[in-house]
Amino acid sequence: MSKRGARAAAAPALEVRGLNVYYGASHALQGVDLRLDGGVLSVVGRNGMGKTTLCKAILGLVPVASGTISFAGQALVGRNPDEIARMGIGYVPQGRRLWRSLTVDEHLKMMAGREGAWTVERIYSTFPRLAERRRNGGGQLSGGEQQMLAISRALLANPRLLVMDEPTEGLAPVIVDQVEEMLLRLADEGDIEVLVIEQNIGVACAVADRVAIMVNGRINRMVPAAELAADRDLQQRLLGVGRHAHDDTPEAPARAAAEGDGDAERPSGPQPVKIYLSNPKVPTRWSKPASVASIERAARVVTTGSAASGGTQAEIRPLAAPGAEVVVIAGTLDTKGAELRYMRDLIRAAGLPVRMADLSTSGHHSGAEIPAHQIAAFHPRGASGVFTGDRGRSVAGMTEAFARWMQRQEGVAGVLSAGGSGGTAMVAPAMRTLPVGVPKLIVSTVASGEVSQYIGPSDITMMHSVADVQGLNAITEEVLANAAHAMVGMVTARRSARPRAAAKPAIGLTMFGVTTRAVQQVAAALDDDYDCLVFHATGIGGQSMEKLVDSGKVAGVIDLTTTEVCDMMMGGVFAATEDRFGAMIRRRMPYVGSVGALDMVNFGAPPSVPEKYRDRLFYEHNPQVTLMRTTAEENTAMGRWIGGRLNEMEAPVRFFLPEGGVSALDAPGQPFDDPKARHALFTALEDTVRQSSTRRLIRLPHNINDPEFAAAVVAAFRELHGGAPQKKKQARR
Repeated sequence: MSKRGARAAAAPALEVRGLNVYYGASHALQGVDLRLDGGVLSVVGRNGMGKTTLCKAILGLVPVASGTISFAGQALVGRNPDEIARMGIGYVPQGRRLWRSLTVDEHLKMMAGREGAWTVERIYSTFPRLAERRRNGGGQLSGGEQQMLAISRALLANPRLLVMDEPTEGLAPVIVDQVEEMLLRLADEGDIEVLVIEQNIGVACAVADRVAIMVNGRINRMVPAAELAADRDLQQRLLGVGRHAHDDTPEAPARAAAEGDGDAERPSGPQPVKIYLSNPKVPTRWSKPASVASIERAARVVTTGSAASGGTQAEIRPLAAPGAEVVVIAGTLDTKGAELRYMRDLIRAAGLPVRMADLSTSGHHSGAEIPAHQIAAFHPRGASGVFTGDRGRSVAGMTEAFARWMQRQEGVAGVLSAGGSGGTAMVAPAMRTLPVGVPKLIVSTVASGEVSQYIGPSDITMMHSVADVQGLNAITEEVLANAAHAMVGMVTARRSARPRAAAKPAIGLTMFGVTTRAVQQVAAALDDDYDCLVFHATGIGGQSMEKLVDSGKVAGVIDLTTTEVCDMMMGGVFAATEDRFGAMIRRRMPYVGSVGALDMVNFGAPPSVPEKYRDRLFYEHNPQVTLMRTTAEENTAMGRWIGGRLNEMEAPVRFFLPEGGVSALDAPGQPFDDPKARHALFTALEDTVRQSSTRRLIRLPHNINDPEFAAAVVAAFRELHGGAPQKKKQARR
């Protein structure tokens, strides 16, 4: 077996999962996931994104709040840096870190001795300049020579994994080329795996097959190196200078105040404060006055204040042991403590591990395993974004913090909560971040009414509390007990259920009544090879499909029916959100779509139609649903909006334009047949979409429900997804 083959068969050289690192209340690394199976992996990102912190966390130089780091299957979190180094991990730090008084030769001989391919002689042959300067001290070397020596020092330990932080920073182009050549050689030889943190996009893409991009303390995406090198727009959006539309980093309150925002609130939580020393070095009678630059460099940062009154910053720990799962009971323990603990005790008595998560904003200690300030630290502004002193802002801040906390957790067996409208609104967004299938149950006073705003596209179960969730009594005890036992039953059944045979990958299709024939034909053509999941395009249908895309539960989409955009833009009842198409953009999933049912806006019974639309063309679908034909102007607006979203897709796109009509009602001779409106829609799309070899608009002279149209859609889907997976498997057998 080749070295590359052996590496692929073994445990990954480096695997980082859910890594969180804090500096005081500053959340430096936010749920970082990274995997290096072998060879070279480059990590790029703008300054301040957490790249150096990632290196230090791997080497044990900064404490890890939660998450795991493994090296060839061995856990690194909790080990000392010297122990990690002895395991076979070398480090080339940013800034070189050489001894000024030691010569080049002394540096190298101090590290030599460990058996392996790298020796002092090989170093000198690789870097002839170091051989020439072998008698010079570290302080007498140029920046390029110092970097060569720092790399050589790490290589002489003959590590199995080499972590390099900005290895080409400040080097002359000829030295950069030499370092690049050495990295390529290491990749080819296969004896050392390399993680390269690099600002130089050319080097990062040249030495690795794939590049990880860090944005705001997270791995935003993994990109093929060739694709990143060729895509200047992507480089500018993710790595360019300045703020961009995608950047969700909130403006610092202090900055807002400095710019004259009279409403800017002074943070009340932990504050990073710089402490300056007027004389960084002890002065003598011959000392020159310290420059402003030297004072600034010598300043140190400390965190003052507390997350809440009387509170202290607790260590953040993983929710569960690796491979284990726990039930989370979440709620405001300062007002619902007795009710939540009652359910906790019943679940624990049933033999399931359970943890309490406190969402209180009062700042009082609750004794929960996951205290409120620990969750609050996940707010973009840290605890100061939650404990504001204003109840409304505090609740909104805790809602966001809990959702971000939940997104970064592993080992969640189920989530259970109980409360009123405020408590329900606080926990529901976090539950919606969990994959479909993980049990989610809320006992709520609002469960007997309209709950779509809480459930959204998720599979949250809501149980009416009957009496208010305010103390334990004959009614609440019975309802809460039912909820606790229901959670036990769901978790237990899910654990013991036999895994569903994944015989066919799942794909999502969107359908409306007027595109039913099209979807049925597509599904029939793909049924032998794919598990076709059809979603009714009623607003929540599109959201549900995209949630499954975000969860990784579907392998592809055929988004024929985008009618929810009509209702979003014209005020219909089946509206999409502004995030329509967002899951495919985020997951970089190949996309096949069309303009199905963009000829209609949906309203309720005729009296519910807004007054401004009274003179429009309507079609009564049934007594409860009234359809309104969209105009040419409205189609132009929709085409531009959809086209803009298609431009954001980095994976291949095939978007079909049926010239014979976009629905059954838009066919020749039917009530909504309007060639002018179709022309406006198609023209707006063609004027907006930046077409390329991978992003294409395809006009067809058919109605969307014609067999020829369905056949073209199926062919495009198979092209983008590599043909029929089942037939390929059979051929391999």
